[in-house]
Amino acid sequence: VQLVESGGGLVQPGGSLRLSCTWSGSLFTPYVMSWYRQAPGEARELVALMTSGDRINYADSVKGRFTISSDNAKNVMYLQMNSLKPEDTDVYYCKLQGLGESWGQGTQVTVSS
Repeated sequence: VQLVESGGGLVQPGGSLRLSCTWSGSLFTPYVMSWYRQAPGEARELVALMTSGDRINYADSVKGRFTISSDNAKNVMYLQMNSLKPEDTDVYYCKLQGLGESWGQGTQVTVSS
């Protein structure tokens, strides 16, 4: 399964962005869809995940501001990011775990005035 991300960019503090991650191939249950982020020289951090059993978890730092969702009929998952802060600046990666594990290529999100 190949994942392609889009939607990153530069946004002012308090603004919003929506990241998209499109996958090719079939989706098998059970699965886990997730978003991670990584700053240079640091470990990749889990931001949000969603399972085929409808369990959703968020990192404490993004609760109430970020929303993970998917449209499985269109083979796409989303990360809606609202009330963005400068500390949200990172490269964001999507991951899909099903029969195997696949990562997106990463998309840069920069929050700055």
